[in-house]
Amino acid sequence: MATSPPAGRSRSMGTRMRWAILVTTLFCAGSALAQHPPGSERVDMQLVLAIDGSTSIDGGLFEFQLQGHAAAFRDLKLVEAITAGSGGIAVTVALWSDPATFRILVPWTVVSDRSSATGLAAAIDAVPRRPLQGSTGIGAALLNAADLFQRGGNAAPHRVIDIVSNGYNNIGIAPQAARERVVAQGITINGLVILDEVPWLAEYFATQVIGGPSAFVTVADTPDAFRRAILDKLVQEITDNGNAGNRPASVRTAEGVQR
Repeated sequence: MATSPPAGRSRSMGTRMRWAILVTTLFCAGSALAQHPPGSERVDMQLVLAIDGSTSIDGGLFEFQLQGHAAAFRDLKLVEAITAGSGGIAVTVALWSDPATFRILVPWTVVSDRSSATGLAAAIDAVPRRPLQGSTGIGAALLNAADLFQRGGNAAPHRVIDIVSNGYNNIGIAPQAARERVVAQGITINGLVILDEVPWLAEYFATQVIGGPSAFVTVADTPDAFRRAILDKLVQEITDNGNAGNRPASVRTAEGVQR
């Protein structure tokens, strides 16, 4: 004749069974998360927006850079370019100056529709208005920007660094050497130059900074031109998305004139 276990032993066995079920459930959930980690979706392009925060950038120029990028992501023209693709784009915004100074302003964000584009614009608007100061280390900024792709969490067939500056490299690794290392990783470097101090800066960027398939420099010399230049540059990059072949490097004004 079978006998029932003592009441205390029965409660103990029940507790162990509940713990076993809970552990098994947590293990299965953890395995699922490991297979599909957050941010692992494939996008059409990864884009690093590298903003100049060196000593030559005063509060007004810093504000122009931030406002211009935020305005671009609110513009329907850019949203339409993004949504024309199949997977959206992943974007991060960084601030750079000398080789030891590189700060993430907005972490990697997937933009795939108007709502997420507006959200990114709001995140840029919320960035504290504090330039970094320091020298102008363009070469180091390129290397630091390239490292961000390893932390992006999104696979993409096309990776682009957009670097903005109103000056030339005066500290650290030479831009040409940094460019060689970055382009060798399959990354395109595009530039946007602010012509408020150095009249030959566009040619400097064209020959010593930009590189990769379809690389180009956009020129802006006023706040209004800067806003147009950012918008046009982003639309062009997303529209090309690596499909324009090895078009020669070009210099473009905010009105789209190539020279």
